[in-house]
Amino acid sequence: MGPAAPTATAPPPTASTARRKALPWAVLVLWLAVVALAVPFAGKLGDAQRDNIVDYLPASADSTQVAKVEQALPGGESTELVVVYHRDGGLTGADRAHAEQQVEGITGAHEFDGGAPQGIPSKDGTTLMYPMSTTAPGTDNDARIALVDDVRERLGAEPVDGLGAELGGPGALATDMEKVFETIDGTLMVATVLVVAVLLILTYRSPFLWLVPLTVVGFAAVLSQAVVYGLIQGFDLTVTSQSAAIMTVLVFGAGTDYALLLVARYREELRRVEQPYDAMRAALRGCGPAVLASSGTVAAGLLCLLAADLNSASGLGPVGAVGVVCALAAMLTLLPAVLVLLGRRVFWPLVPAYGSEPKRRRSLFAAMGSSAGRRPGAVLVSGALLLGALALGVFNLPGNLAQEDTFTEQPESVSAMKVLAEAYPDRGSQPISIVAPTDRADQALARARSTEGVAAAEAGRSGGGWTEITVFAKDAPESAGETATIEALRAGLDGSHVGGPSAQQLDLSDTNARDRKVVIPLVLGAVLLILVVLLRSLVAPLILTAAVVAVWGAVMGLGGLLFEPVFGFDGLDPSMPLLSFVFLVALGVDYGIFLMHRMREESLSGAEPAAAALTALRTTGGVIASAGIVLAATFTVLMNLPLVPLFEMGFLVAVGVLLDTFLVRTYLVTSAALLLGRRVWWPGPLSRPKPAVAVTHDTRREPAAPST
Repeated sequence: MGPAAPTATAPPPTASTARRKALPWAVLVLWLAVVALAVPFAGKLGDAQRDNIVDYLPASADSTQVAKVEQALPGGESTELVVVYHRDGGLTGADRAHAEQQVEGITGAHEFDGGAPQGIPSKDGTTLMYPMSTTAPGTDNDARIALVDDVRERLGAEPVDGLGAELGGPGALATDMEKVFETIDGTLMVATVLVVAVLLILTYRSPFLWLVPLTVVGFAAVLSQAVVYGLIQGFDLTVTSQSAAIMTVLVFGAGTDYALLLVARYREELRRVEQPYDAMRAALRGCGPAVLASSGTVAAGLLCLLAADLNSASGLGPVGAVGVVCALAAMLTLLPAVLVLLGRRVFWPLVPAYGSEPKRRRSLFAAMGSSAGRRPGAVLVSGALLLGALALGVFNLPGNLAQEDTFTEQPESVSAMKVLAEAYPDRGSQPISIVAPTDRADQALARARSTEGVAAAEAGRSGGGWTEITVFAKDAPESAGETATIEALRAGLDGSHVGGPSAQQLDLSDTNARDRKVVIPLVLGAVLLILVVLLRSLVAPLILTAAVVAVWGAVMGLGGLLFEPVFGFDGLDPSMPLLSFVFLVALGVDYGIFLMHRMREESLSGAEPAAAALTALRTTGGVIASAGIVLAATFTVLMNLPLVPLFEMGFLVAVGVLLDTFLVRTYLVTSAALLLGRRVWWPGPLSRPKPAVAVTHDTRREPAAPST
């Protein structure tokens, strides 16, 4: 005899047969049409991304104003290059003659300001540098890349044994950065798809099921790219390669998380409900609010970045939010439609039969819940002490990441800059740019030359009421001495603006400090508000928020312990504390929402607080663990890209998600809920004891709940 139909849970009302058949097909056709329209626009996103320095700089910074004025001067933005010749034992006469001949050929083939420059020898006689400047490429990245490539080709055309010839300077550094960005999109997409596919296969143990969420999240990725391209065209939104890369990771990571939660709940309902359509309706009613709140939290947290003054950070906010919303739309509409159309057979070989019971086996999360339930106070204190100890590592965080240390593999431009720094310790090799009102340019030039720390200053182009002044500091780029020189120039030149690569890095650091003070409170407020609305409580949201903030502190401490001593990074990207906070708080709260929402659901059904907490952990622990592993794995893809800021971002978010999933969510939040009991739902109605009910007919005891 087959298994009896379940009687404990009444099936939901059955929809009409026509609607069950028509609605999923309609949703599928609609999505196919939308994606077909979106594909051409999604393909244009790469060309619309902007990676000029102005697109990363603070909107109101002094260096940003310099960059904008220089773009408007005759000839447009200038490209600064430095040709570097070096021989360890000292340059020979033949070396110098060879250098002069090559430089004359380079300047004869391209429009460099002032023609062939004079070589500047180092005091130790090992190095000769030729600073060059040209406005020919303007803001055309392709033209600048072609110029740099041609100069490098000419430098390597006639090599001299033992003589190094390299091209450095801001223009060469920007070109090397651009080439790295060109490789990011394709590499990131392929790697992310492969990682998600492998994890879904291991999770579902089905030859077919993993394809469904992966295909659906691919549709969401295409739609998000098309929407972002539309925002660029309609609102001139700044989208950098970095923000586009993070959006791709978010779509796949968050979308797969939502799919895991929905599929797990759908499989559960298929055992209680006969028709797949009705089972999906029940699954959406059960987990839909949690998924909506989860995506709303992430989107709200990201949109708080609009308050940032940093262009790249403020642009990342809406880009990331678009990715999350598109993932949500696909997972709550297209995924359910496809699953209903495929029916139970999509789960083969582990098909959930109607009326069946899942195999009873010892759950890892049931065991974790039992261990937390025995001594919740000790577990909570021990976990808090561990997070606090890890957070102490923040005192070992490296300083701000210098521009030449941005790459995980050293390109030629960085190698040239390091040679210059060693050979010219008393002279900076990177220009400081000043734009002064033309009617006060002579006074500004004289003031600049008399400023302490300035080695040389020369007036350049004029136009639009501004005159450009190029200054070289005595100290190495981005050193404490050069920073002091930049600050002295800004203090002594009223009405002028001081910029250039080193000033830009200084402004990035100052602006990130300002943005942290503004954005972090906004993120915390938005997250708390959404949690209060969802959970109808103040205590539970405060617990979840405190937990994710503790995770962020612990992960930043781990960064301090590992970034420089283990990974060898010479600095921390100035934007990393803010961006990692936004992602870890917004994404970390996701899993707390899944757990607490199920705990509240169990409490509403009459379960006692302890039983509700342990049941929620047992039923959601597996899917939360799977989701956490998938999300962490997608962010680890960033660690394989050749840029230190993306590596640092991938590491911080991936480790934070795993820490949140397996320690904070499983032990600390559950322990806090067990200790507080009903008070965790204060001041909502669930915080009040249930009224006693007089038993008049049947005085038999209810059977004990099965052990967890």
